[in-house]
Amino acid sequence: MAKLLIIDDERAIRSTLREILEYENYEVDDIDNGVQGLELIKKKKYDLVLCDIKMNRMDGMEVLEQALAYSPDLPFIMISGHGTVETAIEASKKGAFDFISKPPDLNRLLITVRNALDRGNLVTETKVLKRKASKTRNILGASEVINKIKETIERVAPTEARVLVTGANGSGKELVARWLHEKSHRADNPLIEVNCAAIPSELIESELFGHEKGSFTSAVKQRIGKFELANGGTLFLDEIGDMSLSAQAKVLRALQEHKITRVGGEKEFEVNVRVIAATNKDLLKEIEDGNFRMDLYHRLNVINIHVPHLTERIEDIPVIAQNFLEEICKDYGMPVKKISDAGVIALQRLPWTGNVRELHNMIERLIILSDKVITEHDVAAFANPGGGTNIGAAHASQLAPSASAPGLDYEKFTNFQDYKDYAEREFIKFKLEKHNWNVSKTADDIDIQRSHLYSKIEKFGLKRTVE
Repeated sequence: MAKLLIIDDERAIRSTLREILEYENYEVDDIDNGVQGLELIKKKKYDLVLCDIKMNRMDGMEVLEQALAYSPDLPFIMISGHGTVETAIEASKKGAFDFISKPPDLNRLLITVRNALDRGNLVTETKVLKRKASKTRNILGASEVINKIKETIERVAPTEARVLVTGANGSGKELVARWLHEKSHRADNPLIEVNCAAIPSELIESELFGHEKGSFTSAVKQRIGKFELANGGTLFLDEIGDMSLSAQAKVLRALQEHKITRVGGEKEFEVNVRVIAATNKDLLKEIEDGNFRMDLYHRLNVINIHVPHLTERIEDIPVIAQNFLEEICKDYGMPVKKISDAGVIALQRLPWTGNVRELHNMIERLIILSDKVITEHDVAAFANPGGGTNIGAAHASQLAPSASAPGLDYEKFTNFQDYKDYAEREFIKFKLEKHNWNVSKTADDIDIQRSHLYSKIEKFGLKRTVE
């Protein structure tokens, strides 16, 4: 049921609108002034606001501006007894969905309300689809540290402040960067990501700033750099601690002057870019060792968000694991598997050296290799296929199954390594078949290098079946 708010200082108008809208099965609140109306908008989630323009305590146009600054997608229908074309145009420019004169034509009012709600739903759906396409998951968990991160994102995202995100590999630094962009005023413009650790030091400057044709041997044509591509949006510099010192100097200049020069070029280009950086390194130690510039560190570290290790927030593991179960089973087109309470406790005992990324891979493995209900025995059995999670002898003895899990004869394995090889082979074979033997996609999916995957295929003698 859609929730509507009426803001109007005329009791008769409020009563009439409320009666009509409640008859149409809308949930309706009403208030007689803009100040309290704004407070209600901030406290409750409304799908639509109908607001008078001429009011005593606060003008309706001011309510519109302040409300949309707080909730940009909230549809507003402005109402006035002194309606003119100029007023309607002004309301439209400030973000109102439509303008209706008093006394309102009831049929037109209801049609406008329905259209505004439909438009609001489309905006919400578009954002959800865009988020899915950009792989922006929700930040899962309700631990104190995660709530603090969410609160910081809400405060910092609408500003232009640079943010340095720190934390171990797989902890979710990229997700924090995506949400900082998603909740910023730049969200409609591009988020450009650069993994500084994945680009050779001799190419990083070309990647960031672009190059002119002929500026070096392999520069056969002009190239636009990431700074220019991110113009108006956000540039996410992942693993900035691996960037070369010469590139750091150019990034510093770009941050100071908002200008860049392509490699081999002379012309300066103005860029309007918000930079978010991330690293798994201790940058202060890197500065001491002469590997990172202190002036760049202070430029980037306006706001610091530290993403904790998964073992520092084990109370979030049940929520994250359940979300991954639903997400992965849906991707595979299969019923959602359940995990027992003992299975969840077993997950919480693991060291999670790979953090949330490792947990995702672990849940996917359990979905593939376990039965309908994932138990603590499954967690013990599948915790370390080919060098993933290191469960340790003590944990293994605590979690080891007293009897063989149905569907798999453990007696055929002479030692633990044989079992690990079997589980790894089946997992890789499944993934290759899922991606129609596209090695590049499979490597990305299971988060290993292609060369490593080719080695595994050769090791296990995997071959594509020709039907």
